[in-house]
Amino acid sequence: MKTLVRSSIPGPDHFTSTLLLRCLELHRRGAGCESSLLNEVDSPRMHLQQAGSPKCRTEYPPSTTPNRYMCYCGKLQDPPADPWLVPHSCGSVCQKDLRPRCGHTCLLLCHPGPCPPCPKMVSVSCMCGKAKPLPRRCSNKSWSCQQRCGKLLACKQHACSQPCHTECSPCPRVSLQSCVCGRQTAERPCASPRWNCQQVCGALLSCGNHTCEEVCHDGGCPSCPRSVSRSCPCGKTKSSLPCTEEVPPCGDTCERRLSCLKHTCSMRCHRGSCETCRQEVEKECRCGKYRKQMACHKEYLCDSKCPKTRTCQRHQCRRKCCPGNCPPCDQICGRTLGCRNHKCPSVCHQGSCYPCPETVDVPCTCGSTVLVVPCGRERSTKPPRCKEPCRTPSSCHHPIREPHRCHLSPCPPCRQLCFLPLPGCEHTCPQPCHDLVLVRSQQVQLAGPWEQPSEPAFVKKALPCPPCLVPIPTSCFGEHEVSPVPCHRQGRFPCKRACGRPLACGNHSCSRECHLVTNGNKCEVCEDGCCKPRPPGCPHQCPRPCHPGDCPPCSQMIRQRCHCRISTLYVECRKLTSADEQTKVQLSSCNNQCPKELSCGHRCKQVCHPGVCEEKCQQKVKLRCPCKRIKKEVACSLSAQTGPQCDDVCRDQQRKVSQMKEAEQKAALEEEQKKLQEELEAFEKRQQRGGRRAKRRGRREEAEDEQERARRWWRRCTTFVLVPLGGALLSAAAYYLLSTP
Repeated sequence: MKTLVRSSIPGPDHFTSTLLLRCLELHRRGAGCESSLLNEVDSPRMHLQQAGSPKCRTEYPPSTTPNRYMCYCGKLQDPPADPWLVPHSCGSVCQKDLRPRCGHTCLLLCHPGPCPPCPKMVSVSCMCGKAKPLPRRCSNKSWSCQQRCGKLLACKQHACSQPCHTECSPCPRVSLQSCVCGRQTAERPCASPRWNCQQVCGALLSCGNHTCEEVCHDGGCPSCPRSVSRSCPCGKTKSSLPCTEEVPPCGDTCERRLSCLKHTCSMRCHRGSCETCRQEVEKECRCGKYRKQMACHKEYLCDSKCPKTRTCQRHQCRRKCCPGNCPPCDQICGRTLGCRNHKCPSVCHQGSCYPCPETVDVPCTCGSTVLVVPCGRERSTKPPRCKEPCRTPSSCHHPIREPHRCHLSPCPPCRQLCFLPLPGCEHTCPQPCHDLVLVRSQQVQLAGPWEQPSEPAFVKKALPCPPCLVPIPTSCFGEHEVSPVPCHRQGRFPCKRACGRPLACGNHSCSRECHLVTNGNKCEVCEDGCCKPRPPGCPHQCPRPCHPGDCPPCSQMIRQRCHCRISTLYVECRKLTSADEQTKVQLSSCNNQCPKELSCGHRCKQVCHPGVCEEKCQQKVKLRCPCKRIKKEVACSLSAQTGPQCDDVCRDQQRKVSQMKEAEQKAALEEEQKKLQEELEAFEKRQQRGGRRAKRRGRREEAEDEQERARRWWRRCTTFVLVPLGGALLSAAAYYLLSTP
């Protein structure tokens, strides 16, 4: 609905006010305003806002233009603007009579558009009045109890057999009925009991001379038409004569209007029709282009043909002397209808043709159900749903399909179990029927999208029955287990375990995979060596192959190291394994001195022995005091307990050596101070000299100073390097001489 909002600008002109009143009146009636009216309103003076008005494109005549500004319900003139109310509403209850009229009024506030249906609840009976009243909405209070009506129809013979309704329809039955005059009887619908037999009455009239000429009628015949007052043929003289006598002509001029309706008859009063008008007059042709003198009774038609197009807008009129009201086109339309099957049989017309009047039957697949549709819609109309069972014969080996309703698409694949006997056993196929299965076809690789595949992607084919999978308990070749095996693989099978049958050696079992033992397929021959346990200490295997009974004594030699790990000994294995611990120690000894060193650094004095050597070393060693001057010989094991100590002589020698070292350090320090003093003096001299000669002299003095410093450096090296080195050599020589016995 569109809502019009009025501004508060005073003084609108007459044109704007008229448009506004017309729009408001149309909104009040629930119709709508023409959008062109809204565009004509002056925007600075009046703003009309569209908000959903229905029928906004409908044109209304000027007579419906209102001359007063009323609210929607028509109670208040010039309603004031209120922002809390619908625009142009007075805000009071509408109270219009609801339609269809039911005696109630609208309870909504003043609103645009039509009032809603009546929402009140009323207690009403059914349409036939037999059922008890029920509460219903007033706007939808008509309801049917679906019982038989039973009212007496208009024929007064039969009762209405339709379910509960408002007005009974005409009686559909047929009965024997007489015509109006009662002469004939025929079977006719009860709904039209009055009918005429189309025979002339022929009854004698009251005059007794003439008969009734009316067709089959009821009631009495009318009076004789000749018994009333009659006039002469021209109608000027009246006379009352018996009905058996004719009224004679009066002899005056006829003066009745001729067929041209312009002139009168000039003959005397006569019976019958007047003659044709033969007066010469100037006549205008029918189209108005030409004039001509000719007899009045003749029509003047020129030979010019009308060039106008007829109402069909396809053919020209081409009628001679057409006055302008060209007749409708009398040709057949002949255009192809929308069904594309027939042509339009109507007279040539303007605009599109009517739909094809023919109908086409669209049957279901079995033909039991037929849907009648207009011609042309059979291509887009789905066949009707049929409740009959599908009659398509079975396409597999089953004699009957699964029961299903009639359908348009191909029948679904058969879901019954195959039950065909399987080859090689007594079982039947338990799989669903596979006579027609969609299988992807092997297509050739296409060169591009422009090539079309020669075969469809999926093809229906009959697949063979799968192998029989009925489980049958079967034992393996070695009878290790009993497992269910599919029927198509019935027979003993390898269980993938080791055979386990004992071999001829009596010590091992067959390690081959479970197999069937026959003359040509026996268990394996034991090729392993003897694996029986050897005597303790014997590392050799039995030289004989796997055998029953005890193994022979070991005759091999054992190569082993002695206790000291220097010599290699060869001992018979059986002697070594049968000997006791003491004998094993003797057999493993090389009888030489032990080469191991003790922790003191001396060699062990014992014969080759096992274990750790004893730490009581008896080797004689020389011990010296800390200054290396006094020496003494003791046993090695006692050297850590007792040792010689320095005496007074040793202390005097140590004191002299320390004094020499202090003197050398003092001399080196004095030499360094002298060097620094000389360098300081040389620098001060260079600062005092000036000029080129002085510079040359200074350079010579610097060279001499450099040479002097080099000589001093060599003297210092001799003092600090060669003198201590010579002292060290002298001390070493003295130590060597003193330590020599």
